[in-house]
Amino acid sequence: METKFARSESVADAIMELLHGASRSIDAALYRFNHPGLAQALEEAAQRGVAVRLLVDGNKYKESRTTQELLSGAVIPYRLAFGRQGRGSKMHHKFVILDQRIVLTGSYNWTHESEDENHENLLILRDTRPVEDYSREFEALWSGAGRNDA
Repeated sequence: METKFARSESVADAIMELLHGASRSIDAALYRFNHPGLAQALEEAAQRGVAVRLLVDGNKYKESRTTQELLSGAVIPYRLAFGRQGRGSKMHHKFVILDQRIVLTGSYNWTHESEDENHENLLILRDTRPVEDYSREFEALWSGAGRNDA
């Protein structure tokens, strides 16, 4: 287990380094997503043959022109998810599964605000049990999510 805090280091840089190291798969469930460097790291992973899937909160997607622009024409397969009450409720997760062996989670949204303004954290887990638990959650959300139809 490893922790990162936005107060003392670039969490985006730490995430990008881990994304660059992924070789098989990246599954990400993100409440907010507007950081171009992180979007580029996902695209680069997809271009080198990594299977990338991205879930984004449908409400935040609808509100954010930047998110829409980052994902329009992107090679990253993405779906829009909502909370348990449907539209209007939040898919508030912030986690990523790398190669079915590492989970990134915490308060950190993939945004400039999280990187430059907020107190945020990232927890890096390399244990089998959390990877399995997060993978089950991702698959359930992915199968129930809409295909870019906010």
